[in-house]
Amino acid sequence: MNNSLKNKITDQVFKYFAILSTMFGLVVLAIFLADILNQGLSRIDWSFITSLPSRFPEKSGILTALTGTVWIFVLTALISIPIGVAAGIYLEEYGKKTRLANILEINIANLAGVPSIIYGILGLEIFVRTMGLGGSLLAGSFTLSLLILPIIIVATRESIRAVPKTIKEASFALGATKWQTIWSQILPASAGNIITGIILALSRAIGETAPLIVIGALAYVPFVATSPMDEFSVLPMQIFNWISRPQKGFIINAASAIIVLLVFVFIMNGIAVYFRYRTQKKMKW
Repeated sequence: MNNSLKNKITDQVFKYFAILSTMFGLVVLAIFLADILNQGLSRIDWSFITSLPSRFPEKSGILTALTGTVWIFVLTALISIPIGVAAGIYLEEYGKKTRLANILEINIANLAGVPSIIYGILGLEIFVRTMGLGGSLLAGSFTLSLLILPIIIVATRESIRAVPKTIKEASFALGATKWQTIWSQILPASAGNIITGIILALSRAIGETAPLIVIGALAYVPFVATSPMDEFSVLPMQIFNWISRPQKGFIINAASAIIVLLVFVFIMNGIAVYFRYRTQKKMKW
């Protein structure tokens, strides 16, 4: 048997293995979603969304966790998006291609794969203890911003890098400065991909639990946060709290909260797909 035939057989084996693995994963996911929907849909109503946590499952709701999730989402976006996009633009367009820049680029890429609990430990030391923010929304948002900054920076750089050089050259030929070229040509051309990366990064942030537990976020908060310095809970933590309870009613509540969280994430991913499709349709290179 020659090497060419061996390679073809190997490729076919890996191809079928990948197909079977994907199908198995989809079946497991479908079973999981069906079970969650079967348990949780009957519990979702206006009272469930607007009620505070309670010792009684039939009276307990997700208002505290839902508002905490919205707070975390907004604050994390306000902190991470300007810094991440600006850093990506600087590293790609202004930074010199030195050995130090190469090391920095490798480290930023590696930081995107660091376990989230490490960022929680970092946030505990810097934001909670050193800066004295305690287990507040602001401390949680700073911690999650550190978590997703590498993702936003890498997404920004890759999006800018994908813009054809002819667009830049044409802008320079017309007498535009470097910043005018970036602002008027490069950023509009890469905006869809940048927004996609940002939304996917924020989707990861709102699904995180470990960093928030480390910095001292609470699983039970009997009030709605009204300022960035308030203590808070989020949907993943509320789900974890309910799952650990022995009463069946709390298991049903957890399933309902999972549905709400999934809807939130699906909406964000849908927005990301829309922006990417719109940009690709507009910019046909």
